[in-house]
Amino acid sequence: MQKLADLDLLHLPLEDDEFARNPWPWFDRARDTHPWLANSSEGFVINDYAAAKDMLYMANRTEEAGKSVVALMNAEGTPWGRFQVENIMALDGEEHRRLRHAVGPMFTPQQAERFRPLMREVISELLDEWVPRGTLDFHEFAANFPITVMCRMIGASTDELPRLLASLEAFGMSFCLDPNMLPELEDAMAVLDDFVQELVAERRAGKRTAEDPDLLDALISAVDKGDLTEREAGDMLIFLFVGGYDTSKNLLTLTMQKMLECPEIYERCAEDLAYCRKVVEEVARYNAVSTLYRRTIVDIEYRDVLIPAGTMLIFPVSTLGRDPNAFEDGFDFKPEREYVNKQIGFGHGVHICLGQFIARAQIQEGLHLIARRIRNPKLAGPVEYRGFIGVWGLRTLPIEFEPVGREAETLVN
Repeated sequence: MQKLADLDLLHLPLEDDEFARNPWPWFDRARDTHPWLANSSEGFVINDYAAAKDMLYMANRTEEAGKSVVALMNAEGTPWGRFQVENIMALDGEEHRRLRHAVGPMFTPQQAERFRPLMREVISELLDEWVPRGTLDFHEFAANFPITVMCRMIGASTDELPRLLASLEAFGMSFCLDPNMLPELEDAMAVLDDFVQELVAERRAGKRTAEDPDLLDALISAVDKGDLTEREAGDMLIFLFVGGYDTSKNLLTLTMQKMLECPEIYERCAEDLAYCRKVVEEVARYNAVSTLYRRTIVDIEYRDVLIPAGTMLIFPVSTLGRDPNAFEDGFDFKPEREYVNKQIGFGHGVHICLGQFIARAQIQEGLHLIARRIRNPKLAGPVEYRGFIGVWGLRTLPIEFEPVGREAETLVN
């Protein structure tokens, strides 16, 4: 049995900007050094698809790393720090099961299907506003899509969008592990908490934007039945905004980046919504956006390596979809590939992404109508990347294109 500390592992500079631009050569070199482990300043990196799946299932031997992140950020006792250790993704065991049981029925595949008309309505309105320009930063455009959908799903006014966008963008850096970011994170937490508390209070007072029951009604009902506390319902709303915003926006932007390289695939997306589903699934394998963190709570023996209790484990699901041991020709983008192994871009195990079906539906519907109305897109400037740690993606994706009016949306599939 080998001890983790005695292994000769490649150090991955996860925090470096250049690493974020092209991390895959680093992971290839890491596998040449050790088949499934690498090192970093933040912890030990699980650099193998099969090992990641195995260890993400070890919920009884590992815990979410929220407490460790809060300690590294010097955020104990702050509202942001409290949220990081009390939201549904940060909890394990019975508390996690209780919350998941309370809200899980709100996020089934059937519920996601119910919201597809709303998603189409939102993306059409955004395209009406942005497409006539003929050029845009696609990242900025994409940022407006998931947050507008979420506002309408919970019956919230979109008047607060500018303030919410800035706060959500900041909150996306929660796992940056840079203590200098804490004041910005605290400001974002205050904005989001005020927003959701006011939203719940207004709904309880009878104020609503539509008559049909919505997601906010379901959360309030869960509180009234005793399934959630008021604080848990507020945290759930914040979590849904933050998680839904970053994942959908970044994945949609990375999808467009890939479509710039694959014009034939992009053109087919305009013709066939069912094909868009395959494209989005392949993007989630090829270019996922998340890095997951777990801390061992007991010693773990795995593949002849002893991992001691208290070890930070990092799962870069954003890159594991190209692991050559799990995906043949993993660097080739093939929407119609036969999957021997399923992608884990939305996580794996008991903490798999709660909103994955809504995220998939949003990106599928968005891509389909975008491809109809943004024709022949071309890169129009430099691309900037977010840091790799936490939620990866692009900061900018400037494009130019041939604009097409809303009449193109009515073409028969």
